[in-house]
Amino acid sequence: MAWVILGIAVFSEICWALSLKWAATVATWQASAVPITLSFVNMGLLALAMRGLPAGTAYAIWTGLGAVGVVIGGAVIFGDQLNGVQVAFMALTVIGVMGTKFFASA
Repeated sequence: MAWVILGIAVFSEICWALSLKWAATVATWQASAVPITLSFVNMGLLALAMRGLPAGTAYAIWTGLGAVGVVIGGAVIFGDQLNGVQVAFMALTVIGVMGTKFFASA
């Protein structure tokens, strides 16, 4: 169950980071409330996942997949540019996360 919660935490982390850019473009107090709310949600989910997973494993997966997801989301939603070298390093990040998951004790 901790892995499922961590997956949801990763998704909320991606939404949080992308909402920061969105809130900056909209520039209303309501838009600013979205990333603030999401920050509490994703931190709470990460903390909940860490009850059943080692902290280092959970945090490495959360940050690694969150970073890759934000780069992809930024390209899809905001038209951020990607090049082949960036994609290659994102693949390395995903490989590292997979290794972290497969060799985790929980």
